[in-house]
This record gives sequence, C-alpha cells and structure tokens, in this order.
Amino acid sequence: MSDEEEYSLVDTEATEEPGDEWEELDVSDTEADRIARKQDREFAHFRERIKDADQFKVEGGVFDEATLGALYKLVQDGHIDAFGGPISTGKEAHVFLAEAGGDDVAVKIYRINASDFRQMRRYLEGDPRFRNIGSNKKQVVLAWTKKEFANLRRAGAAGVRVPEPIAVERNVLVMAFVGRDGERAKRLGEIHIENPQTTYEVLREYARRLYDTGLVHGDLSEYNIVVHDSQLWIIDLGQAVTIHHQGLDTTGEELLAHVTSEAAPRED
Repeated sequence: MSDEEEYSLVDTEATEEPGDEWEELDVSDTEADRIARKQDREFAHFRERIKDADQFKVEGGVFDEATLGALYKLVQDGHIDAFGGPISTGKEAHVFLAEAGGDDVAVKIYRINASDFRQMRRYLEGDPRFRNIGSNKKQVVLAWTKKEFANLRRAGAAGVRVPEPIAVERNVLVMAFVGRDGERAKRLGEIHIENPQTTYEVLREYARRLYDTGLVHGDLSEYNIVVHDSQLWIIDLGQAVTIHHQGLDTTGEELLAHVTSEAAPRED
C-alpha cells in the first residue's frame, strides 16, 4: 500500500451519549424452525440440493435441519439467490459466498453443535440485551447470531466501516461481502503496512466511535481488521459487548488505550 493511499474515515453525524436503549432480543423459535418441522415438498427438494452440493460438504455437518430451514427462509425472502463456495471455515462458524440481487453477499452460519458455548456465554452474560438467556446451548448460539447482527448495524450507523448486515434468521447471518470478484479482503496481518501511524489513528477513531455508540469490541486484532478499497474494515463483531456489560470495570479512555494497542500494526 503506497503512502498516497491513506485510510479515511466515514463522515457521520455526532452520536448521542450511550444509554440503556437496547431492546431485548428474542431467541424463541422462528419461521425457520417451523419450516424444518413441517418438511413440505419444496423444502425437502431444497434440502437435498444443498446436501448434495460439493461446496457445502464441509467438516462438522453445519447444515442441520433447522439451519436448512433458515437458509430456505432467507432464499424465500429474497436475501439469497444463489450459493457459492466457502470463504472461511472456523470452529464456531463457516462463511459462504452467495449472490442476492446481482451482488455478492456473505452468509455466516454458526454451528450450534460445535460452537464454543462457554466462550459465547462469557460475552453474553452481563449484556443488557440478553437478560433472559438461559444455559440452553441453542439459545445461546441464536442470541450470539442476533447480537452480531445488532452490533454490525449499530457500528455502521456510528460511522465504522463494517459489513452491512442484511438479514438474520436463527443461526444464519447475511451481510454484504467485503472483497472483490469472489475473493475476500486481505486481513491486516496479511499485508505490508507502509503507514502504521495512520492505521493506528483510524483504528483508535473506530474504537472511539464504537464506544460513543455504546459498544466495545471484545477481540479487536489484526485477524478481524481487513483492508478493502484502501480502507480499513472491522469484521467479526459478535465479540463486541455494550459498555454496560457487567464485565467492564474500567473507564472509556482505558478501554480505548487497551483496544487500540492490541490492534495497532507493527512495522516489520
């Protein structure tokens, strides 16, 4: 990246002081669960096509019946027109390339059976949006998926470059694809940074904007910062927590210093 290609910030109106305006998120059964239970002929045909497609034959059996129901509902609602192959695979989720309305989108599917339940639970406990989440593993994963959708929407409104959230259904999140021609954007740790000070300043401003809108990214690092069109983008906001989280016992300035020091790039 050349010195002329300095990162810029998204213009945004001043955000209000963070408050307790978080709505409680519902994790009860959805239309996807009802579709999976009903097992009508159209859904059965969709299920067989998905299970037979080579690009979906991934380790761990991501596609249980209810997940297939969620994908079917998203297709019916027009959020997905066609599926591509996997963009990334992980312990907790797989991300697939898809198409909707002629645009590339990313479909993130959280694995209910394989997700790190205890780690997710630690982030959810103390979040005012999830006061009534119990210890049921399915509900925790569904809450986590909705949490990431809500965090992306709130971060984008605050002027942080994040993938635009499009739809969420059960354990499936659809968002704008950050990349080009089916290739995902490079992570910060995968490229050489010629202007680390500018990078640091932009990340610090992103952290400040997140804090001003009531969020703290719980795991900001070079692995969830990507560079696309010469701009910095933040991904994987499932770990972001509200500033009212019971686990946060420090000031805003201390949080900013910690988060940005963890994410700051190092010169080679």
